[in-house]
Amino acid sequence: MFVDTHTHLFVDAFDEDRSEIVQKAIDAGVEKMLLPNIDIDTIDAMNNLAKDFPNNCYPMMGLHPGSVKEDWEERLEIIRKNLFDGGYIAVGEIGMDLYWDTTFVKEQAEAFRRQVEWAKELQLPIVIHAREAFEPIFEILDEINDDRLTGVFHCFTGNIEQANHAIQYGGFKLGIGGVLTYKKAALDQVLEQVDLKHLILETDSPYLPPVPYRGKRNESSYILHIAEKLTDVYGVPLSQIEEMTTNSAKELFQF
Repeated sequence: MFVDTHTHLFVDAFDEDRSEIVQKAIDAGVEKMLLPNIDIDTIDAMNNLAKDFPNNCYPMMGLHPGSVKEDWEERLEIIRKNLFDGGYIAVGEIGMDLYWDTTFVKEQAEAFRRQVEWAKELQLPIVIHAREAFEPIFEILDEINDDRLTGVFHCFTGNIEQANHAIQYGGFKLGIGGVLTYKKAALDQVLEQVDLKHLILETDSPYLPPVPYRGKRNESSYILHIAEKLTDVYGVPLSQIEEMTTNSAKELFQF
């Protein structure tokens, strides 16, 4: 069994064929798909998908940093109420994104900090979005990390120093997706220096499709292309990639 630890199958891109895409993934051996929330207007669609596939799709609750705007505190309160009602396997997708817009940097940091504290209170892992933002995220985690905190740096594309910094927190994994298959990313050269036990697989679908699907909609069944690339990086059989990444995902998310 493979696990897609990060997929947005509930967004509009899948409105025409959502159930078919989920079933296609299951048939391909990707039996578990973890759903990170984005904003307050994605909650219902995400929860509905989880209800439709209760043995395969597991929802998270969080406010994506790209959704931190002027009304972020009102949005965050809705997230908090949903989260504490229960039924979610993680607090995510949360973090900071300084790539598109730096208008709300302080607000992103505060929203991230609050959601991390909720995760610690509920003893849930966090799913971190860190785009052009490793340093401010590390600064916060260096301050508030403790043995109650676990999580994953989703869509990890950092350097070896950043990989080691993330791993040294103790309970954190690196989420590896389609970027690994992009030659210019050189992520394989970083991962060669990282033990396979620290990795979990993800697609981030419908975004960041692996080769040979670049330019097309990503989907959870494509996790196999990422896993196959890891067999090249580590020189081990696909069955070992499957076993180790699935066990790591089970250990982190407790599904």
